[in-house]
Amino acid sequence: MRASRMLSILTTLQARGQVTAPELAEACEVSVRTIYRDIDALAASGVPVYADRGAEGGYRLLDGYRVRLNGLSQSEAEALFLTGLPGPAAALGLDAAMIAAQNKLMAALPANLREDAGRMQERFHLDAPGWFGEAEEPKHLRAIAGATLRGTLIKIRYQSWRAEKQRRVAPLGLVLKGGSWYLAGLVDGSVRTYRVARVLDCTALDDRCERPAGFDLAAYWRDATLRLEAEMHPNVAIVRLSPFGVKLLDALSQPYVKARTQLEDTADADGWRIARVPTGKTSWHAAAELLRLGPEAEVLEPADLREKMAELTQAMAARYRGATARKAGRRRNPPRPTKHS
Repeated sequence: MRASRMLSILTTLQARGQVTAPELAEACEVSVRTIYRDIDALAASGVPVYADRGAEGGYRLLDGYRVRLNGLSQSEAEALFLTGLPGPAAALGLDAAMIAAQNKLMAALPANLREDAGRMQERFHLDAPGWFGEAEEPKHLRAIAGATLRGTLIKIRYQSWRAEKQRRVAPLGLVLKGGSWYLAGLVDGSVRTYRVARVLDCTALDDRCERPAGFDLAAYWRDATLRLEAEMHPNVAIVRLSPFGVKLLDALSQPYVKARTQLEDTADADGWRIARVPTGKTSWHAAAELLRLGPEAEVLEPADLREKMAELTQAMAARYRGATARKAGRRRNPPRPTKHS
């Protein structure tokens, strides 16, 4: 265990440069005191690891020092071959590079691990888009990805929900979610999210951009999506659900709604239960979400949502009754045949 931990410390220092003892302790899941002992052991064995004191300090390897680590465990080799995503790599223009890298890795693996790695490729596949959807192919994705890697500004013409906008953006990172690409970009001192498919024009600029200190793309995306979902479901509806309605709500709800729905344990004499369900901003949006449950749900509160449900269902019933009546009338009064002279 200690040898594996010290190897992890070495690879972390080599990959990240300067790292603090608490960060190493968290990564290795041990105490800071244990990290101190491991660092002392590495230094005693001849590894040039140094400590920089002060608030901005930490441990680092001597400049230019590199350790060659050729040993991969079976699970590590298998995991590496699960990272190959042909679709997204091709969208970024990296499909050939990914294939070449995998071929080199396969050639470098011992014979016993090559078979395992090949088996992973044969038996696991990631399909990024959601059901009944297609992956987007944004026109300017490669240009944006190139600027993101170079750390240079881009000028975009963007079609938002409300209007077309011009923006100078410092691209900080790209995220692929549900088959759609999103750009996290710095504009006027704040980080914003842009759907890449809505970028109408993109010009890569030569101006360098400063990446905000401590910016974490994964953390930003997690917080941004949670904030968006909360903004899209600010209200709560009290809904009475049949046993089948409970199943429908669970099957059709978004993960955010499902996780925050409160369902009472007790049922009434008919088996129906009461639920508190997060809903959209307006009564129309909330009704559109709950109408998917059909007659298996009854909105009790708020009053305006109940009225909207009644209004929409009555309009739908009237339309279908009218269509049925017209169809029945055509059956009773078929068109008379025309006479030909």
